[in-house]
Amino acid sequence: MSELPNCPECDSEFTYEDGILFICPSCGHEWSRADMEAAAEEGMTRDSNGNVLENGDTVVVIKDLKVKGSTTVVKVGTKVKNIRIVDGDHDIDCKIDGIGAMSLKSEFVRKS
Repeated sequence: MSELPNCPECDSEFTYEDGILFICPSCGHEWSRADMEAAAEEGMTRDSNGNVLENGDTVVVIKDLKVKGSTTVVKVGTKVKNIRIVDGDHDIDCKIDGIGAMSLKSEFVRKS
């Protein structure tokens, strides 16, 4: 027997399946398996090529990036090891050799 998911709206455990939909009798919310997969994928961080990034990955910078408040630049091709995924506009925390700790946007890196 497969385990039915809890309701994403009210977290009720009394959901049931009706055809391709899951229905919550507590709040009346209806959703499909495709909705659940889209919601799970929405939270993923992706690089410039669409690859999913995870904590500990190594990435390469694809564009010269000016460091705010400094005259230094992170050059194209700089390899960044052991990234950490965080919430926010700059969704990668990392430490770059010669520059130090900083945050990057995932759209300016590619997974190596």
